[in-house]
Amino acid sequence: MYFTEEHDFFRKSFRDFLQKEVVPHIEKWEETGTIDRFIWEKFGEMGYFGLNQPEEYGGLNLDLFYTVIFLEELQRINSGGFAAAMWAHAYLAMTHLNKEGDERIKREYLTPSIEGKMIGCLCISEPFGGSDVAGMRTTAIEDGNTYVLNGSKTFITNGVYSDYLIVAAKTNPDDKHKGMSIFLVDRDTPGVSSTKLNKLGWRASDTGEIAFDNVIIPKENLMGEEGKGFPYIMQHFALERLIMGVNAHARAEYAVEYAIQYMDEREAFGRKINNFQALRHKVAEMASKVDMCKEYNYSITKRLNDGIYVVKEASMSKLLSTKIADEVIYDALQLLGGYGYMEDYPLARMFRDSRLGPIGGGTSEILKEIIAKMVIDKKEYKPAT
Repeated sequence: MYFTEEHDFFRKSFRDFLQKEVVPHIEKWEETGTIDRFIWEKFGEMGYFGLNQPEEYGGLNLDLFYTVIFLEELQRINSGGFAAAMWAHAYLAMTHLNKEGDERIKREYLTPSIEGKMIGCLCISEPFGGSDVAGMRTTAIEDGNTYVLNGSKTFITNGVYSDYLIVAAKTNPDDKHKGMSIFLVDRDTPGVSSTKLNKLGWRASDTGEIAFDNVIIPKENLMGEEGKGFPYIMQHFALERLIMGVNAHARAEYAVEYAIQYMDEREAFGRKINNFQALRHKVAEMASKVDMCKEYNYSITKRLNDGIYVVKEASMSKLLSTKIADEVIYDALQLLGGYGYMEDYPLARMFRDSRLGPIGGGTSEILKEIIAKMVIDKKEYKPAT
């Protein structure tokens, strides 16, 4: 219904690529918190960063189900940090380059990003703001032919080792929503500094807190129209939240598969533990939850691919898929008993990595209020024009 033979071929080839080129390095990257640059270029050479990007800039302009496969297979190698670094570059930073960048920006930044020669990050969250995007304090004040950027961002994936930053800032601090704009900032611009954060999970990725101290931005680095930053951010949240929903169902599905495999090998009281009714019924419940999420997420992907604005549905996807992934992975770890708590087995890392799901990209508490506004108050959110 959703995947063709071409999709299936892509899945197999990408899975093989990950096993050959990525998996041998995962343990090192998890320990160091640094992903070697060579893998970005290999992703670029294979076209993986350009799946949904325009052909004129080096992309492949493929439907969103290639993106779903990309996300699902990244979850199966059990490094939430590596997966996040890849998709944050391709679907957060690069989405803004493509949608709001002018021709110069696309040629100078989008094309090398697709090639894996440049790495980007998206800077929205702030130390005092969290999910309150409209309440951000970072400012970009016009000064002749430039803007002067001051403030800070935090929890930024690729925030330390990226080459450029897509930054949201207030160009009119007195106007809560309409005073926000989006800028492209080069990493080596004077006044930009970053600090690497020490995280519970997603250990392979570099998550940073970034400070801007009188950073001079040329006016040509304003992306889109001044004052439209908030609707730009909001319209892309639908894709980001669906991505996190897909990530959630994929890691939960992998956890179920691993638990089933373990149960077929583990014996207790003279028989394999997959013969014990209590455990069998637990797996049945876990598998049912995952399948419900997966089918819902596929249907929303189809609607988004058809050009429908799915902000409500994507918010629901992230809210429930991340919650269910946490529950399923918790139960999968329990099925392994003491071995589930050991770092030599995959569930320990998966348990830590999964916990970010209900927090990043808008907390579950914020999503519930957004959904409540649409369901109860009949509020309508529309894409930027």
